[in-house]
Amino acid sequence: MQLPILRMRRDLREPVAAHPWPEGIRPALFTPAQAVEVHALLALAYAKGGGKVAPFPEWWAALSGDSEYDPALCFLARTQDNRIVGVAQCWTGAFIKDLAVHPDWRRRGVGRALLHQAFQVFRSRGAVAVELKVERDNPSGAVRFYEGLGMSVVPD
Repeated sequence: MQLPILRMRRDLREPVAAHPWPEGIRPALFTPAQAVEVHALLALAYAKGGGKVAPFPEWWAALSGDSEYDPALCFLARTQDNRIVGVAQCWTGAFIKDLAVHPDWRRRGVGRALLHQAFQVFRSRGAVAVELKVERDNPSGAVRFYEGLGMSVVPD
């Protein structure tokens, strides 16, 4: 029986090439003051499947109270007018908890740039691999996207 969730991994022992940010997008640091905006982006990005997010109070309490939470591992993509259009929320154990890109900004390189940033940071912290979980039938084509970034399915 195939599980509905896949675990994927990317080896980080080799250098990770920088990936250019799409025009009009810049990387940004997360602060807890932006939690509401990040949560709204996650809810919007997951509205048609591919993930889920609890209501804000539950989500923020679980996230900020987790022993693997580090605000420095929440990577943001912002537009020139300062809107958050992408987020990669990671755990300290070299695990990508959430990757979400605003529907209007998908297929422009935002997610790729966020993940390359995460890969570089984890490698600089000494991680030999990074992992994530993804729904096998994710409607956004996430499995192919992650494979294109050098990730492969971890056998059950």
